[in-house]
Amino acid sequence: MKKNDPKSTIAIHDEVLMNKIYLIRGQKVMLDRDLAELYDVETRVLNQAVRRNEKRFPADFMFQMSRDEMEEWKSQTVISNKEKMGFRKPPLVFTEQGVAMLSSVLNSERAIVVNIRIIRVFTKMRELLTTHKEILQKLEMIERKDIEQDEKIMLIFEYLNQFEQAKQMEAEQKERTMIGFKTRKR
Repeated sequence: MKKNDPKSTIAIHDEVLMNKIYLIRGQKVMLDRDLAELYDVETRVLNQAVRRNEKRFPADFMFQMSRDEMEEWKSQTVISNKEKMGFRKPPLVFTEQGVAMLSSVLNSERAIVVNIRIIRVFTKMRELLTTHKEILQKLEMIERKDIEQDEKIMLIFEYLNQFEQAKQMEAEQKERTMIGFKTRKR
């Protein structure tokens, strides 16, 4: 196979793609530079294609990071040399829908193949989150039941304690000497 054959050069593991998905503004997004690398184009080429087709990228598909978001992102990704990052301005970030739209804008075989992989990873991540959410809900239910059972057990111990006190008082009553008049039994 040729080196530039898109099918021969695309061996991207899910973990690699997952590591390129960030949470910004409460949304899972990918940076323009990471997408450009995956599509094997320059970042400026990707951004030019997007700017030429702005109508295809509403705010819920793509937005530009603010400087504060960019600084926070850099600190979270533990980047030691900020100069090597190559950011002169905050990058464009794409949501899952924006990534899907990129394949129509870039219109290359590689873009299509890479987009399919990325969308599958987004879907897998969503399924994992749903599974984790269900597990967390079940754990919460178990914890609530555990708390209810703890309360019931404490109530049982309280009743046993009251019963023990009543028994002890009854035993003390029997051992007391009787006072008062004694009557003869017939």
